[in-house]
Amino acid sequence: MWFKNLYFFAFTRPFKWTEEELEQHLAEHPFTPCKSTEQSHFGWVNALGKHGNSLVHCASNNFLLCARKEEKMLPAPVIKDMVDAKCAQLEEEQGRSATKKEKEQFKEDVTFELLPRAFSRFNDTHGYISPDHNIIVVNSSSRAKAEDFLALLRKVLGTLPVTSFNPEQAPDEVMTDWITESNLGEQFALGMEAEFNAVGDDGAVIRVKNQDLTSDEIKTHIDAEKFAVKVALEWDDAMSFIVCDDLALKRLKFFDVLQEQNDDIDKDDIIARLDADFALMAGEINRLIVDLLAEFSLKTTDYLDEDDK
Repeated sequence: MWFKNLYFFAFTRPFKWTEEELEQHLAEHPFTPCKSTEQSHFGWVNALGKHGNSLVHCASNNFLLCARKEEKMLPAPVIKDMVDAKCAQLEEEQGRSATKKEKEQFKEDVTFELLPRAFSRFNDTHGYISPDHNIIVVNSSSRAKAEDFLALLRKVLGTLPVTSFNPEQAPDEVMTDWITESNLGEQFALGMEAEFNAVGDDGAVIRVKNQDLTSDEIKTHIDAEKFAVKVALEWDDAMSFIVCDDLALKRLKFFDVLQEQNDDIDKDDIIARLDADFALMAGEINRLIVDLLAEFSLKTTDYLDEDDK
């Protein structure tokens, strides 16, 4: 239940669907296993997994969702070998090389032939919507997978007006200032890890770990016009993470003092524990996002129309 990597997005119009309405929309596109000749399938499953019975789980007005994707695994070398064999057979029988169109058809034929025997890989992506904070948060280390989650939700709702947060000052400049100017908010503390990039596509990349980020060694890199693109932070004595220059949060770790707040809940009551953990986690992430955006001079409502703020 505890998210590990975050991409978060702002709504450009308030999210007004109720829990019941959201459940009905998601139920129109549930996950079902791939048929023998299908290569992938994407749909919604119970938000709390095998312990739940609904596609939407609501706690403190945060809506938890889970999208499942099945993909058939077809090794590219196997496909290539079979296509090459078909091309060789054609050349032997007709005395000519296969055309580009014929090669593409061979590849389609081979894929169709192999799909029923292919292994499947399953991937679940959780995310939650916080109407009160005007954000949607996706637990993914990959922006592409986060975008897939949004696209599936947009498909079932018909619309999903969201956008990425885009600070006026370049994030790498802001993050570098955290180190050089010591101007982080008091609820934040620098960690011991960072990545610096020099200007230009071919610029040097420096990664440091277990390193005091205020040391003279780091200052030397910054003086050489390298900018921080990843910085380790701790927040409010509750969690640590790596913030990236696209505002993604990686390797999120919730401290024991936070997770232990729900230890008084009966461990045999799995639903109650999952509900409490989600409510606690979402509440803390929402607070973190508000505080982090403030460091970039942003608010969660910045992209709403003035009439909606």
